[in-house]
Amino acid sequence: MKVYKTQSGETVYGVMAEFEGPASISHGAEAIRDAGYKKWDVYSPFPVHGIDEAMGNKGTKLPLIVGCTGLVMACVGFGFQMWVRHGAYPLVHQGKPSDAWQVLVPVTFEIGVLFTAFACLLGMLIFNGLPMWHHSLLKKPRFLKVSDDRFMIVIEAADASFEPEKTRRQLLEAGAKSVELVEE
Repeated sequence: MKVYKTQSGETVYGVMAEFEGPASISHGAEAIRDAGYKKWDVYSPFPVHGIDEAMGNKGTKLPLIVGCTGLVMACVGFGFQMWVRHGAYPLVHQGKPSDAWQVLVPVTFEIGVLFTAFACLLGMLIFNGLPMWHHSLLKKPRFLKVSDDRFMIVIEAADASFEPEKTRRQLLEAGAKSVELVEE
């Protein structure tokens, strides 16, 4: 990976391009995807319909991880209750035979839901790289307006296809109304 520096000696984080609206950012995302960039992202004040397809994003593994965690922990909870009823404290509970599974359903369900929630939260934090205490884009006043009414595409310098001038030209050809360099 080549490290780019600005004239002032700052390391280049990437290139930030502002687009007019949802339609233009979707077309820009398609152009950047087709140009072969891998390390880039789209920022907008609201979800843009179809942007994941325009960016070429694949699905996440989080639902599979969360579902498997919930099922496994529900089985562990059920097994633990069965062990308690048969092995640790073999008593008659609620006047039912010791192999009655119906009385174990509420606790099994709750354990499954509890660990599913934990897996979902931790998986989201890990996959999103959070917590992130600092980001280079937050130094740009233009980027801070993305939560109000701006649409941005940022291509990172860590991308194998990144070259500042070539990337700038491609973003302008993709419909960007302004392009600027982002320093670390």
